[in-house]
Amino acid sequence: MPKFRGSRPLLVALASASLISLAACSTPDAIVSGARPNSPTATSAPTHSPETDPSKLALSLSSLPGYTSPTSLGGGAFSRPLVEASGDVTWKVLDGNNTVIPDYRPATTVAFGDSSAYTSVPGVLTFRGNNFRNAPVYGTTDVSQKKLQVVWTQDTGDVYAEGSHWAGAGWTGQPLLVNWPTATKQAMGLTQAQIDDPNFVEVVYPVVDGNVYRLDLATGRQTKPPISTGFAFKGTGSIDPRGYPLLYSGMGLNQNGDKTGEWRYRIFDLIQNKEVSGWDGTDAGSPRDWGAFDSSALVNGPSDTLIEPAENGLVYKVKLNATFDAAAKTVSVTPEFTKLWYDTPDSSRHGIESSAAAYRNLMFAGDNDGNIVCWDATSLQVVWVRPTGDDTDATIVLEDTADGPFIYTGNEMDKRGDGKNAPTHGPVTIQKLNALTGEQVWQYQVDAQYNEAVNGGLMATPVLGTGEVSDLVFFNIAKTGSQKTGSLVALDKKTGAVVWNRTMPHFGWTSPLLLTGTDGHSYGVLGDSSGLLHLFDPNTGKDFSTLQLSQNIEASPAVYGNMLVVGTYAKKLYGIRIS
Repeated sequence: MPKFRGSRPLLVALASASLISLAACSTPDAIVSGARPNSPTATSAPTHSPETDPSKLALSLSSLPGYTSPTSLGGGAFSRPLVEASGDVTWKVLDGNNTVIPDYRPATTVAFGDSSAYTSVPGVLTFRGNNFRNAPVYGTTDVSQKKLQVVWTQDTGDVYAEGSHWAGAGWTGQPLLVNWPTATKQAMGLTQAQIDDPNFVEVVYPVVDGNVYRLDLATGRQTKPPISTGFAFKGTGSIDPRGYPLLYSGMGLNQNGDKTGEWRYRIFDLIQNKEVSGWDGTDAGSPRDWGAFDSSALVNGPSDTLIEPAENGLVYKVKLNATFDAAAKTVSVTPEFTKLWYDTPDSSRHGIESSAAAYRNLMFAGDNDGNIVCWDATSLQVVWVRPTGDDTDATIVLEDTADGPFIYTGNEMDKRGDGKNAPTHGPVTIQKLNALTGEQVWQYQVDAQYNEAVNGGLMATPVLGTGEVSDLVFFNIAKTGSQKTGSLVALDKKTGAVVWNRTMPHFGWTSPLLLTGTDGHSYGVLGDSSGLLHLFDPNTGKDFSTLQLSQNIEASPAVYGNMLVVGTYAKKLYGIRIS
């Protein structure tokens, strides 16, 4: 759904697994603390598998717990029952011409490895960094002074569309931070100093004014002129994880004042600094007439495949046929399309705004009807669907553990507030689910306000604790208690019990992140709708310090080392040093 994202001037919470309830204090900035029974006794780093061969990574669907073959409905359509709900999900696979493929069996396997193997290029190359969506930060950070300081700014613009004003960088709007391979820097024609500097990092930032800004992370100076498209980006782009100079990013709006254009998913050649390919979001095969692309694509390098869920209700699987010749200074793509179409009893809106997470060949996303959908990246078979009861835009975060893979998700107070005599507030549900089956492990509920323009509930992607807070998962929940306030809550990963809950004076849609300090401690960063950036202690929720920026911080930040980048509604991009 298009939503207004402009400048913006707890009740009882239930952790069902442990049957613990905790009332949040309504006093702004109050912190309510609970027990912490699973506090880690050691902070050893998790082990990672370097395997990247899709054929070795792929799970056989028949090996999944409780798996049954789908029911054929004829004509290339299939169905299976919903998870822990009545009704069925139905789906079909379409080719690039929207012809149904009755028995889609591709020769190439698509499967992602461990999150650490998503890319060998240092940086944050997609929304939240990888296929688990758990790495908005690259490297460690020296936080000895526990302060935030603006180092540089870059002015941006705005657009007027859908009866609203959209400025700077909005939801999700995360920058991409890339330490390019030397050969790629040479091919892109960067300066000799930048080519020779192993610490040079480029900020690649598609934002609301329709420009892609390219900046030096250290100084904020432009490395190349902005690429102008004329129409807004609201979501987050993706850099090709193979180190190819390719940027993938879709339009968020097709209106700019008096101008209207076709919906486009855009592919940019960063050598020529221009758009060279893409596709139209107004798709005759789609179940919805809204062609925006807020999702941040995942690229599976070994199979040369891009996966992009769309707001038109389709999931695009794109064979890129990408080539990069660094010596010749050329890069190219020739996309070939396969699409997943699906429908459920709750599907009245259709469309996916969240960014898909991936565990091997299984992919996960929440949609505008509140369904959590799991599909096979290779066959595009729907593996399971679990309804949540309301719009689910926040990107799922995946955790791979000794007990198997799990996902963390949450919904909004949105669909339930539509219409005459609809409630003005209601519970939003945070859940931990078994990634292989969709079965619920635990849930946590908190009351959120309905707002037609600015949704209450979970719009921010959660962040998983590591190191000394590896027992916790953190959620930034909007409009809890009032239209103005929000909640930052730390839950126990195993039980869903509240460890601490902070009532924020100003709510936020921006996703929190965690830094790993050079001192071995963990530090949290969160922006809010007043423009205040918080550096906080994730053990307690208390601020170490804050930095006041201009206007709403709705976009999600990314960090490389000691530098944080984020945009705000003040039509500025900020480079901020953490010290």
